[in-house]
Amino acid sequence: MTSQAATSASGQTSPRHPGTLLAGIHGDSSENGGSRPQTRRDDGVGDARAGRAIRVVWTSRLVKLISVLVAVGAWQFLTANNIRLWVRFDTLPTVTEIVRAFHKQLGTDTYYLDLGQSLIRILTGFGLAAVFGVTLGVALGRSRWIADTIGPLTELARPIPAIAVVPVAILLFPDDEAGIVFITFLAAFFPVMVSTRHAVRALPTIWEDSVRTLGGSRWDVLLRVVLPGSLPGVFSGLSVGIGVSWICVVSAEMISGRLGVGYRTWQAYTIVDYPGVFVGIITIGVLGYGTSAAVELIGRRVTHWLPRVPEVTK
Repeated sequence: MTSQAATSASGQTSPRHPGTLLAGIHGDSSENGGSRPQTRRDDGVGDARAGRAIRVVWTSRLVKLISVLVAVGAWQFLTANNIRLWVRFDTLPTVTEIVRAFHKQLGTDTYYLDLGQSLIRILTGFGLAAVFGVTLGVALGRSRWIADTIGPLTELARPIPAIAVVPVAILLFPDDEAGIVFITFLAAFFPVMVSTRHAVRALPTIWEDSVRTLGGSRWDVLLRVVLPGSLPGVFSGLSVGIGVSWICVVSAEMISGRLGVGYRTWQAYTIVDYPGVFVGIITIGVLGYGTSAAVELIGRRVTHWLPRVPEVTK
């Protein structure tokens, strides 16, 4: 009665906070028992979606595994039966021969020494390419003067295959190791630099204007807008660069190396050890897959704020 009198005396009701209104609505619905069926219904829908997502993930993994097994089975069938279908499968080793050679290689110290040497070369060259590529890409995207002076030089050098620079690297560096690292660096540098440059230039200008309006400096724009905003493009370039790096480091090891997976693969070919050749090929594929997956995983962790496109389920 008192509250009604106060309301009628003032001629209007006092405004209530939206949160209070929502609390009142939920409280009324819970008292009437209306929210419980809805909650149960929502929980059921959520559980169904979660179960469906798990089934989709495991189905995808199973399909991938089956595709690999089918390819391996086809290889074994074609090579074991000496089949020639334009391609001469009778000259290639069977899967069982490759597995035996792989098992033999795993028991030697040389295999792990080559493995470590190739990984050191890749990580060194790719790490340098990531640092210098991102730095120069940001500079080219932000500075007109740098774009006019250094930009033409990068565009002239970019179409040259890194493997074509192997003779220059042999003449340029005192030892083969530095030359191979340089080739690896050069292979990854240009994809990283170009992707970073495009990502920086594609940033909306309103983001920078907003920081400037709030009194931010050029360093604030760089640290709060340019670098975070260009991260998706940067990691796209890194994903491409790591794959190209493996191509070039293996080629450089075949030409001028003394250790490494590429060198050992070429040595196996020269002594007509074809199962050993395929051991090297498989090793390169596994290493390339693992490093590319690591780069993509780091990219997803760093850019966790990006919206992800959900998988299409039917």
